[in-house]
Amino acid sequence: MGNQDLLATSQLDSIQQLVAIGGGHGLGRVLSALSSMGPRLTGIVATTDNGGSTGRLRQDQNTIAWGDLRNCISHLAMRPSLGARLLDHRFETENELQGHNLGNLILYALDQLCVRPLEAVDLIRNMLQINTRIIPMSEHSTHLVALSACGAKIFGELNVDDMADAPLALMLEPEVSATSEACESILNAEVIILGPGSFLTSIMPNLLLPELAQALRKTHGQIIFIDNLHQELSPAKHISLADKIAWCHQAIGKDVISQVICHGKDIRLEGLYNYFPLASKQDSGRHDKQLLRHAIERVIVQSKAAKLQALLRPTLTTI
Repeated sequence: MGNQDLLATSQLDSIQQLVAIGGGHGLGRVLSALSSMGPRLTGIVATTDNGGSTGRLRQDQNTIAWGDLRNCISHLAMRPSLGARLLDHRFETENELQGHNLGNLILYALDQLCVRPLEAVDLIRNMLQINTRIIPMSEHSTHLVALSACGAKIFGELNVDDMADAPLALMLEPEVSATSEACESILNAEVIILGPGSFLTSIMPNLLLPELAQALRKTHGQIIFIDNLHQELSPAKHISLADKIAWCHQAIGKDVISQVICHGKDIRLEGLYNYFPLASKQDSGRHDKQLLRHAIERVIVQSKAAKLQALLRPTLTTI
């Protein structure tokens, strides 16, 4: 291990609070890559999914989307274990349970026993001995809505993903409040990560919450955006990386992203954009956890060094 690697590792170990924001598989991968941080790591998860088992639960019950929360918890669960198998089990019987995910049903059942959805998430985390905190972006049911180029309103994540072109705008209906613990964790974070994941349906829903956007404007933490390995099949494929950053900044109300991590064949650090080999050798569609962790560490070190250099520059000029 070189000096830069040692510095990066010690830098990550010194961070008292790192927050990752997203939904589903992308966020789960980041949390898994950084899971050694334990309670110093927090995931804020989008709760607007309306497909599959989650969508059926939402259609029948007035509940938040549990699928992405369950997915993130599953990524952090010890494997192999009974707990992980329970979270991932999907019923294949030919009855009303067919296609339902047991983990979603468990979270929904726990929610019925608790005052708040966050308490249900905390219960399952404690049962599985997961120290990393998982927080739903909101504890109130809401749906993602897109405005198309012709002025039509496209309701629900599934329909947004099926749009032929990128939407003009996104919103949440009904308008809901962000979970207070999510906002507090952002304000206290030293590092905040957005992505990777479905840009329109996993990352953006979080930023559409006014309180969460305000926390991102106010935080002193370093904000890093992680791009996907490949072009999405959704309408997000029509949005360039630079435009994705612009979308985030417009939703937040301030230019806050200081570094972007992208996949590349070689390591190249080019100002805002930082390229690293990130794809897993076993599955080129997924980020390699060790490579992803290393890239995050390197970018944090690079940013800290740049800030220190900026602080020292006036002193050196005076001398």
